[in-house]
Amino acid sequence: MGRNHVLPVKDFSPYEHKKGEEYMNSDQLEHFRQLLTAWKKELQEEVERTVHHMRDDATNYADPADRATQEEEFALELRTRDRERKLIRKIDQTLEMIRKEDYGYCEQCGVEIGLRRLEARPTATLCIDCKTLEEIREKQRVA
Repeated sequence: MGRNHVLPVKDFSPYEHKKGEEYMNSDQLEHFRQLLTAWKKELQEEVERTVHHMRDDATNYADPADRATQEEEFALELRTRDRERKLIRKIDQTLEMIRKEDYGYCEQCGVEIGLRRLEARPTATLCIDCKTLEEIREKQRVA
């Protein structure tokens, strides 16, 4: 895992894997619990900022074009916040998996998801192979 590895949370360091340590040991579970908790907090703060922004910036423009622009901006923000609220629910589900020590394993085939994949996507529930197969099946259904 390189130093340039990007995590979903700013200023949060990747887990430093120790040679020979057991996968999803208590240190790793705690690392991901802290990562997910910090990510959830950031998302909640962003949702709160949006609510304040929309309330404070809501203006009754006389010009229909200005009013339409503002409505479109607000609609875009609301869609983004809705995705973030769904992500917060997924983070809560993932934190529950950590609490039950059932985290880090593919829910389809049971293999280790892997630290690198979990660092990039801490809410992942599928290994990369099962996720790839799922995406191929989805594309075939759409086509």
